[in-house]
Amino acid sequence: MGWFRGALYHCLTARADALFELADAVLCADGPVRSLPALSLVAEHRRGHGALYDALAAGRVDVQRLRTAVASVPLPQAADGRIVLAVDVTCWLRPEANTVPERILCHTYGRAKDQHIGVPGWPYSFVVALETGRSSWTAPLDVVRLAPGADLAVVTAGQVRDVLGRMIAAGHWRPGDPQMWVVMDAGYDAARLAWLLRDLPVRVLARLRSDRVLRRATPPRLPGVLGRPRRHGGEFIFGDPASWGEPDVTTVTDTRLYGIATARAWHRLHPRLTRHAAWADCPDLPILEGTLIRLDVTRLPSGATAKPVWLWCSIHAGPDPDATPDAAMVDLLWQAFLRRFDIEHTFRLFKQTLGWTVPKLRDPAAADRWTWLIIAAHTQLRLARPIAADLRRPWERPAPPQRLTPARVRRDFRHLRATSTCPANAPKPTRAGPGRPPGQPNRHPTQRHDVHTITSNETRTPKPRKNKSANPRPRRTG
Repeated sequence: MGWFRGALYHCLTARADALFELADAVLCADGPVRSLPALSLVAEHRRGHGALYDALAAGRVDVQRLRTAVASVPLPQAADGRIVLAVDVTCWLRPEANTVPERILCHTYGRAKDQHIGVPGWPYSFVVALETGRSSWTAPLDVVRLAPGADLAVVTAGQVRDVLGRMIAAGHWRPGDPQMWVVMDAGYDAARLAWLLRDLPVRVLARLRSDRVLRRATPPRLPGVLGRPRRHGGEFIFGDPASWGEPDVTTVTDTRLYGIATARAWHRLHPRLTRHAAWADCPDLPILEGTLIRLDVTRLPSGATAKPVWLWCSIHAGPDPDATPDAAMVDLLWQAFLRRFDIEHTFRLFKQTLGWTVPKLRDPAAADRWTWLIIAAHTQLRLARPIAADLRRPWERPAPPQRLTPARVRRDFRHLRATSTCPANAPKPTRAGPGRPPGQPNRHPTQRHDVHTITSNETRTPKPRKNKSANPRPRRTG
């Protein structure tokens, strides 16, 4: 942990002492962070609240160097020794901040059933490494704020490509090691991500909507048949069991939380791409084959109705001994997807405990600096995990050292910090600035910014809302 703290300090190129002590105040504060100026009252933060705001506004962070330092620490691995990455987008909501630029309508869930609300805010794309088994720990490796008009697939592919390069440089992955898996939810274009990452040793594992339609491999061309060769085989309609046929792999697993988990897999299924949206400029539409998995469980821990989950795993284009997953690989795939939900615990820790979305910052660059400070603080918690003591409350159950949650490790960080290095210098005595003269109003009002929408050059007429159908029309294009 001492090495990372020194590397973090050298990544802070301006206002380094104030930024470093701000990260320590986040980890040493009593209870969740509810107010940004309240962090200046923490004993580990030896400066005033003015230095705190000045550090976020005028400080500088060498993000590329910090990314390298975060990737150099030990990373968690899956049960079979491979690295499993999860990608997801979470939003820093700023609904009433009219003076904040580069806001986007962020997708949020309402309280009613199937209610989706667009709230202005800053969306951030995270890439984390997952552990094996049930855990609230992940390893955040990269974060990028999505600018207005950014392509999510292109941004995510660039993040995964950069993360893989840093892991190879740090020695976490070498040629001959198992391929990495990139796990994502249904909001991503899995086929396009698989195409953008086709030259990397990674597999894309994504959940698909239940109204999708995939195509089978092209059947052999019969002799004497004229015309253009077929590009697609028969349809595989998720909502029509008659089109499924016999699965290539079937596994049955008895789980503690979900009861009997039945996984059925069909190989060599691909989406039918069309020249629209992301594929409009592609001269030759590719055939992206993969393995489709349907997971059925008997119950859910929440007591809700258990619905089937459809997963699609891409096939690497190069020589791959695991190109066709067997029964053991199919079980590892759907278990890796269940581990993707551990990233939600990290988001909850960032927002509710470490106070990631607490500051009311106006500059997006300051928000990015604060985000990387939170990631650096979380990385210190991961490094302190093996040596932290369990300072549990009287009503909490004891936990073994390897099962401590991030919140419990944070309780003991103040004691661990006393035995670690602190490269920050002591504050110098100063006095407050003169400020604005009394009686002089602000003659430079702040500029107002509109919320970015998809169609900024034209007005969209709202369409009447339709009732959700119990049997939606199958989506035959990817």
